[in-house]
Amino acid sequence: MGRAFVYVILGGGVGAGYAALEFVNRGLSNGQLCIISQEPVAPYERPALSKGFLLPQAPARLPSFHTCVGANEERLTPKWYKQHGIELILGTAVKSADVKRKTLLTATGETISYKILIVATGARALKLEEFGVTGSDAENVCYLRDIADANRLVDAMQSSPGGNAVVIGGGYIGMECAASLVINKINVTMVFPEPHCMARLLTPEIAAYYEEYYKSKGVDFIKGTVLQSLDFDSNGKVTAVNLRDGRKISVDMVVVGIGIRPNTGLFEGQLTLEKGGIKVNGKLQSSNSSVYAIGDVAAFPVKVFGEIRRLEHVDAARKSARHAVAAIMDGDKTGEFDYLPFFYSRVFTLSWQFYGDNVGEVVYYGDMSSGETFGAYWVSKGHLVGAFLEGGTKREYEAIAKTTRLRPEIEDLAELERHGLGFAVTVSQKPALVLPLVDVRTSDLLLEKPLFAWHATAGVILAASIAAFAYVYGRRRRRW
Repeated sequence: MGRAFVYVILGGGVGAGYAALEFVNRGLSNGQLCIISQEPVAPYERPALSKGFLLPQAPARLPSFHTCVGANEERLTPKWYKQHGIELILGTAVKSADVKRKTLLTATGETISYKILIVATGARALKLEEFGVTGSDAENVCYLRDIADANRLVDAMQSSPGGNAVVIGGGYIGMECAASLVINKINVTMVFPEPHCMARLLTPEIAAYYEEYYKSKGVDFIKGTVLQSLDFDSNGKVTAVNLRDGRKISVDMVVVGIGIRPNTGLFEGQLTLEKGGIKVNGKLQSSNSSVYAIGDVAAFPVKVFGEIRRLEHVDAARKSARHAVAAIMDGDKTGEFDYLPFFYSRVFTLSWQFYGDNVGEVVYYGDMSSGETFGAYWVSKGHLVGAFLEGGTKREYEAIAKTTRLRPEIEDLAELERHGLGFAVTVSQKPALVLPLVDVRTSDLLLEKPLFAWHATAGVILAASIAAFAYVYGRRRRRW
């Protein structure tokens, strides 16, 4: 048995939904596209799982968060795919792929052939067993990667009202799940080996703010140690966690968020891999010209930094999906993927965004003690390369994004600190003085270098702009 399609998307996560919409917007014909997914439901917005899905009242449920509502676009229900002649093969695993023959073999024994394949297999959650700890199968041990995981977590919370939960891991999933547990009136202890939460992204100073906020909500932190083993009762439920530092914590449930691993297994030995993912070029095309990769599984050139990176975030999945389809359908008019790394989170009443890279010297601004707006810039080799903002407005978030992309030259860190957020707002409103093709070669990429000289007359103009901005927004900035 077998079927043939012009385009096949392997994987049914966020990227698959956005790719499907882009295909339709670009004139896809009925019967040309097939999506194969292990999940039993059509593509959905995965961030909802750690937020609205876990709410105790009026929780989000499908079909409300099918893609592409996360980008304020059309909601693609199963009916939508049928109306556009897109074949959904759900609840089906692919056990092998042959990129030379352009075929996929499903676990049911069906052969699916394609002309163009988009790999959107995403990543899987790392399990405790991979770190020498048994117990993942216990009913009150939860992960969070898909709908099934989310339902299991909801069941565990509902069976433990007022109970105690230990969250293993201090990254994205750990922090967002901890917030949801608190909202469900469950006592939370977070355990992770790093010196502070979100260690891959946040500085100790910024992380301290969020840790203090979580503590004010009743969350306890145990840092600098890891889970060593679990205790079970006669029914196989976990009753306590044992830490390497000798502490034992009684629990009603455990949530594990210790990282992910890209699903590249089908293509090892067939496609070039890098940074743990499938290496692609600026059009998201792999070492085999008929195969593209998007989302968590793709290692792509980040033009603004001139190097290959693999980014684990929904925004990269959405935008890489659209670009890959544009390159497939209209390659001559599609340039290279020019993505600015972007991360965000919304928990409790907090909301932050980060753009760019967190390397170099850090310049803080705003008043963290007030619990309002504060942020930071990262400056490397004389240029602003990263920006973080908590509590910003839509306009302010857009300003730090645009400024980070421009990579303005920074001559005086003290001046940058003094101007704070106003610097980004002002820069984002001014045309860049671009020196064509200034040689800043890295990894054989030639970038344009926006040059901003913040001195002399330009300094006077900037000061006036800052004064006007301060008057409009009425925000008092001071040094931490």
